[in-house]
Amino acid sequence: MTDFRGVFPYLVSPVEADGRLRGDVLGRLCDDLVKAGVHGLTPLGSTGEFAYLNATQREAVVQATIEAAAGRVPVVAGVASTSTADAVAQAKIYEKRGADGILAILEAYFPLKDAQIESYFRAIADAVGIPVVIYTNPQFQRSDLTLDVIARLAEHPRIRYIKDASTNTGRLLSIINRCGDSLRVFSASAHIPTAVMLIGGVGWMAGPACIAPRQSVQLYELCKAKKWDEALTLQRRLWRVNEAFARFNLAACIKAGLAIQGYDVGDPVPPQAALTADERKAVEAVLAEIA
Repeated sequence: MTDFRGVFPYLVSPVEADGRLRGDVLGRLCDDLVKAGVHGLTPLGSTGEFAYLNATQREAVVQATIEAAAGRVPVVAGVASTSTADAVAQAKIYEKRGADGILAILEAYFPLKDAQIESYFRAIADAVGIPVVIYTNPQFQRSDLTLDVIARLAEHPRIRYIKDASTNTGRLLSIINRCGDSLRVFSASAHIPTAVMLIGGVGWMAGPACIAPRQSVQLYELCKAKKWDEALTLQRRLWRVNEAFARFNLAACIKAGLAIQGYDVGDPVPPQAALTADERKAVEAVLAEIA
C-alpha cells in the first residue's frame, strides 16, 4: 500500500454557474501544486465543497485530479454521505477510477451512536483495497468519533490514518498514545502543523496549502529535519493565513486566494457566497505578507 505523509492540499472544486466542472482550471492547479513539491492531492475535502456537489460533479472532480496527478503523487479522494451504502458506492467508484486512498467523512442528520458511527467507517474500509483516512471535524459534523471508536477502527488493516480537525492538539497526542504506528496522524489547518509534527504527526491535509504550497512544503521539510526554531519562525508567518480564513467562509477564502494568484476557479457553490471586496482585500494582504 502507498505510504502517505507530507503536505496534501485540499483542492477546490471549480464549477461553472451551470454546474459543469472547469476541468482545465483544476488540472492546471493540480499540476502547479505537484511542481511546487506537495506530497499528495486531496479532492473533495472541506475546501472542495463536497456537501454542495452532486454525484456527477464529485466524480468529475476526482477523475480530473487523478488525470492531472498522472501518478506523480497519490490522490486521496473524499467520500462523504449520510448513507453507508452511498459512501461505499462512492469509495468503490473512486478506487476504480484510480484513487490511491479514501478520505472518509461522515455526514449525519439524526444523531448516531458510537457503534453506528464505527460501522460506517468500517464498511468503507471493508469495501476497498486502498488505505483509508478517517476524518473527524466536530465543528461541522453532528457525530464525532470518540477515542474508543478511533482505537477500534485503527485495528482495521486499511484504516491507517486520521485527519482530526478538532482544534485539540491534546486529543491528537491521545490518539498517538492509544494507537501508535497503527494510525498515523495528519494535522488540519485548525491545528498548528509544526506542533503536530513535533508530537508525531506525519503531515497535514488542509485547504491553505492550496494557496501557499511552496511555503507549506518548506515547513514540512524543516519539521522533518527537526529544525524546530526555523520551522516555528515560518509557522508564525503562515498562521496568518489560518487567522484570516477563520473569519470567513473557507471555500470562499481559498477560491479568492487562488483567483488572486491567477486561477479562474469561480465562486463558491450557492447558497455560499463569494467574499466581499473588503474581505478579498484582507485575503490579498495576507498572501502578500507570506509571499
